[in-house]
Amino acid sequence: MNGKKAHANALKRFHYSTDQVIDKPFNWVQMSRLFSYLKPYQKKLLPRSILMVIITTAVRLVIPILIGVYTLDKAIVNKDQKMLVMLVTIIGLLYFISYLANIYRIRWMNELGQGVIYDIRKHLFTHVQNLSHRFFDQRSAGSILVRIMNDINSLQELFTNGVINSLMDSLLLIGVMAVLFSLSPSLTIAIMIMLPIMFFISTSLRRNIRRSWQMVRLKQSKLNSHLNESIQGIRITQSFTQEQENMAYFEGVNHENFESWRVASKKNAMFRPLVEITNAVGTAVLIWYGAHLIQTDSITIGVFVSVAFYLGMFWEPISRLGQVYNQLLMGMASSERIFEFLDEKPIVAEQEYANDIGEVKGHILFDKVAFSYDDSRIALKGIDLEIKAGQTAALVGHTGSGKTTIANLISRFYDPTAGAIKIDGHDLRDISLKSLRQQISVVLQETFIFSGTIIENIRFGRPDATDEEVVLAAKSVGAHHFIEGLPNGYHTEVEERGNILSVGERQLLSFARAMLSNPRILILDEATASIDTETEMQIQTALKTLLKDRTAIIIAHRLSTIREAEQIIVLRSGAIMEKGNHQELMESKGEYFQLVKTQFQMLNAE
Repeated sequence: MNGKKAHANALKRFHYSTDQVIDKPFNWVQMSRLFSYLKPYQKKLLPRSILMVIITTAVRLVIPILIGVYTLDKAIVNKDQKMLVMLVTIIGLLYFISYLANIYRIRWMNELGQGVIYDIRKHLFTHVQNLSHRFFDQRSAGSILVRIMNDINSLQELFTNGVINSLMDSLLLIGVMAVLFSLSPSLTIAIMIMLPIMFFISTSLRRNIRRSWQMVRLKQSKLNSHLNESIQGIRITQSFTQEQENMAYFEGVNHENFESWRVASKKNAMFRPLVEITNAVGTAVLIWYGAHLIQTDSITIGVFVSVAFYLGMFWEPISRLGQVYNQLLMGMASSERIFEFLDEKPIVAEQEYANDIGEVKGHILFDKVAFSYDDSRIALKGIDLEIKAGQTAALVGHTGSGKTTIANLISRFYDPTAGAIKIDGHDLRDISLKSLRQQISVVLQETFIFSGTIIENIRFGRPDATDEEVVLAAKSVGAHHFIEGLPNGYHTEVEERGNILSVGERQLLSFARAMLSNPRILILDEATASIDTETEMQIQTALKTLLKDRTAIIIAHRLSTIREAEQIIVLRSGAIMEKGNHQELMESKGEYFQLVKTQFQMLNAE
């Protein structure tokens, strides 16, 4: 594929995403919701920081009066040496007080800001952990990662500096205005003539700046999603020699991200020069009109100098407030994306009256259960199914027949769109999710291994298990031998997703994990599909122990693994075609008979 075609395809792929720009007007209600995270700090850090702000602001407002009105107009004009020494000492002391106040202000502001960021990230992660599977079906891992990391990180400057600094600048601005009008109302009005023009221009920039920062967040999300996908799928990319295509795709995503930052930064950069131009005009008016007032004896040299000090102090907070406003716009863009996730409600919600079911026997009943992943794709069509306590039931059928859907509904990862599912006579919707899932262990074909040690992975579902119990569980599924052969045995560190282990070894660990959790209901979803024949024989022996006195649902394409199941349910297109044990179904020569015959012919051909 040539570069242009690859790049075009990359850009085409780039436009598909679940993330969208959230177009809402800037509103203080949402910002107040964001600032509600300051509540835990209202008793200590926040009031301390505000006190330091007040001290710093008061010092800054007093010093120009002391320099201009008292030092120049009184001490120097009257040649009062004693008064001059006293004023210099007071001014030096005030600067030292301001220095100390700034040290503590910055320290406490940083503690406050980091604390707020910690709380928001913890809240968002906890909320995401409790969302339903459908939420994760519709979003990439990278997109979710951007919300938890990048979007929250973008709020750091707002809470670390923006909130307190905006208070300091507002107080300073009000104080400067009050002092200026008390010193010379006419001169103050003259130098403020540019304010309405600046306000009008800056207001017109607000919406564009906010949307630009929203777009930045969106492009970052897409970039992060692609990076996450590329790293996880690098083996597939290399095996199909699609590096050039993938690089072209990344180029498209990276270019879009670069452009969004460039546009946002360009608009953001327009505000400060606007303030500087206004400052220059104000300074010119001060010099011209101030000189006239001095010549007419309307003001003194000391007053002129004080006004010059205050004028510099006036435009400084305006410039910073403009930056704070830009931070608020960035914070608004990020908070909208954060609150979008926080406002997501679990589709599988726990009822207020949900009860802790305790230990179950494992009797499962499907009563006219229908399910659809969306309006156009029906997965189950009003099935009736009973699996008795302690019984091993196997689900067979072609891909897409509804086998995994049944397993997901039993674990209540989804709720049926019609009908009811009961365990020991209790509707799953009446049982607390924690107590339900504590009774169930699921072993998937693609085993997920967490970063950490072997022993930590096995005891994942039961953290309080002893080392001896972990070893016993591993021995029972035949995992002990290969674990002992690792460099540090059970304390060997495995890489992300367990890449140092073979597929079969990872699957054995998942069986040990399930064994250790001691579930009443065990679901094996193609759990032996990736295991060689010799390992499968070990697993079959271990399963006889594991499945004893437990309800088990086994999903398998390899029909040799389910011959001993007490009940085999044959599914096709979301409906049950036939039920029975292996012997009964073979004698009836129906759907199951044809599946076994086809698989037998394939094995003979091999």
